[in-house]
Amino acid sequence: MQITVLGCSGGIGAGRRTTCIMIDDDILIDCGTGVADLSLEAMGRISHLLITHTHLDHIACLPLLVDTLFSRLKSRPLVIHARADCMHIIHDHIFNWQIWPDFFELPERERPVVQFNAMEPDVPVQLGGRRIDMLPVAHSVPAAGYRIERDGVAFAFSGDTTSNDVFWDALNAHENLDLLFVECAYPDRDRSLGQQAGHYCPSLLAHDLAKLRHAPRVGITHLKPGEEDEVFLALQAKIPGRQLLRLCSGDVFTI
Repeated sequence: MQITVLGCSGGIGAGRRTTCIMIDDDILIDCGTGVADLSLEAMGRISHLLITHTHLDHIACLPLLVDTLFSRLKSRPLVIHARADCMHIIHDHIFNWQIWPDFFELPERERPVVQFNAMEPDVPVQLGGRRIDMLPVAHSVPAAGYRIERDGVAFAFSGDTTSNDVFWDALNAHENLDLLFVECAYPDRDRSLGQQAGHYCPSLLAHDLAKLRHAPRVGITHLKPGEEDEVFLALQAKIPGRQLLRLCSGDVFTI
């Protein structure tokens, strides 16, 4: 299984792209600005999109992606997997004929270019030999993480979350975990703001990562622009026993 980081920043700017992770060449987790760096041919191979939540940095390019691929999707619709409440938000506030056309009805309601699959924790989905589990998290809006397993190896992504037990319990319920991407947005001096916004800071993540019984490589996402060095150095100091990776757009992992 190949995991490609298309975007992992908490904001924009030169070299910074917001959250989008590609699994092999046909699945995306989230659809932030990172997807815009793909070629048309690479975009055309995407069949499934897993949405963690509906904050703009995670879905900013969704309307444009569907519009760009519209002709191709007539023969093979894009399937969006998400919580049901997340899909209602996308339908009501984006694909609503005012912000963007309703691609759940185009070119015809009976055969739209976008299909939706409601997921729930503890109800896995099989996609091309990969098992997809939705994981509970704690964010400021309805949200989820994902665990993807193929041929005995597993990758998990927290999406956006702050301190909780449910995400870590869900990971521990599985036998293995080879690679974990987890967010840490704010420095400790903004801990209260981070908790209010539903994000980790180094001290909170260090506390929660100790709950994980697996020993995967741990990639850090969602660092706030301009504060990346401060947050990552603090994490390294607080979590000396873990292999931490500061993720960048373009990083590729094979597990």
